Amino acid sequence: MITNLKKIFALSFVLSGMSLMLHGQELSVNNGPFKPSDTSFKQYQYPAWFRDAKFGIWAHWGPQAVPRQGDWYARNMYIQGSEQNKYHVAHYGHPSKFGYKDIIPLWRAEKWDPEKLMALYKKAGAKYFVSMGTHHDNFFLWNSSLHRWNAVQMGPHKDVVGIWQKEAKKNGLKFGVSEHLGASFTWYQPSHSADTSGAYKGVPYDANDPAYADLYHPKAKADDRGWYTTDPEWQRTWYKSIKELVDTYHPDLLYSDGGFPFGDIGRDMLANFYNGNVAYNNGQLTAVYNCKQPSQGMWVQDLERGVQDSISPYPWQTDTSIGDWFYRTGQTYKSGTDIIRMLVDIVSKNGNLLINIVQTPEGDLEPDMLNTLDEIGKWTAANGEGIYGSRPWKIFGERPGNAVKVKTDNFNEDRMKYTAEDIRFTSNGNKLYAFLLDIPTADIRIKSLGKSSTVNTKKIRSVKLLGSKEKIQWLQEADALVIKKPVNLPAWKVSGLRIDLAD
Repeated sequence: MITNLKKIFALSFVLSGMSLMLHGQELSVNNGPFKPSDTSFKQYQYPAWFRDAKFGIWAHWGPQAVPRQGDWYARNMYIQGSEQNKYHVAHYGHPSKFGYKDIIPLWRAEKWDPEKLMALYKKAGAKYFVSMGTHHDNFFLWNSSLHRWNAVQMGPHKDVVGIWQKEAKKNGLKFGVSEHLGASFTWYQPSHSADTSGAYKGVPYDANDPAYADLYHPKAKADDRGWYTTDPEWQRTWYKSIKELVDTYHPDLLYSDGGFPFGDIGRDMLANFYNGNVAYNNGQLTAVYNCKQPSQGMWVQDLERGVQDSISPYPWQTDTSIGDWFYRTGQTYKSGTDIIRMLVDIVSKNGNLLINIVQTPEGDLEPDMLNTLDEIGKWTAANGEGIYGSRPWKIFGERPGNAVKVKTDNFNEDRMKYTAEDIRFTSNGNKLYAFLLDIPTADIRIKSLGKSSTVNTKKIRSVKLLGSKEKIQWLQEADALVIKKPVNLPAWKVSGLRIDLAD
């Protein structure tokens, strides 16, 4: 997902999504209370399950994991001189002879144990699970009647989406799907090229064979180079595919990898998804739609590898990965502490965290991934009361005076640095939770809870350290609530304090 090219494409996808007006044959849309218009979408109400859930796990997994070379392999293998192209030529041969179509059968998922993995994700504290539906590679992980390039007919010969959904429901997790198809039409265009130098100069890559146009898409017009295509027929193809996905599986969440797609076509898609969800759930709307555009209350805005700088008036979501988006040999993973800090920071600002747990091509997890999930699970078991079902407090927290300011954006997660002076707040009724984002080296001072503070006007009744039986000593001074550093801190870096306030 994270590439310089994607950032360039990102400049165009909002404009293309908002400005496109398409005339012609109407598309079939599920009947219901939502019409395909912004005015109608303003009636949307955020489901309680999503607001309470806070933490989800994503399986961003598919055939592109096979070469073990990370994200965007199906595109970059066709860009002469790129690292993935060099790898492909060295290990598989030239893409005029051995293309991405030939990688797909190598994805067999022979070690995939969805029952075991979902139980691990539940134990780690996830409240919802998202399956890849289709990435930019135009390979569907569901049992599609519209598209032969799918995981039932090829690769693992399994309905990956359906199997994931069954296990999520069994474990009481809400279920979502991600679609990255909208960008695939332009994303795949390098596959229609040829080398510009060397022994294969001018030899067309395999995508130029019309027999595979249903995988690679036909060649685009010269001016169709934005994140989202401007071709009306391709937009209709996208709509029919996503309609099949949501009408078949009825997910609680649908994620689009980009801004709101394709103008009126996108509005048809959203109305279809919301209305289908209402009908499937006996009149109750439980649907969440994610896209990378401010929501104005119509959906849940998603930030890729990014966080907000303040409390958002609307629920939102960060999507990120514990490592690369697809498996890559030798990659560095986020630690359990990294993920916990992100979770607390995001929840304090009215957001949810959706994180990809990288699977091998075979479908299992590496040992360090298992250790990280175990660390997160132990933390959420002790501190979850301040996360799940919580809401933002009056302010999101306190930061050191010299902290670097990080503005709301995508791709800013690496700029956030957390210290023992970083405190984040959540609340649930008269229970206020204060999370310390690193191990305190001295007594803890919470300025927002001092006697003279204008933020809190309620009397403090008690203070408890989550995950500990130690009696906490505290004193409310004029400028701060002072908590004596506990003798025995829990075995994690992020500590949670429950502060009971009077009515």
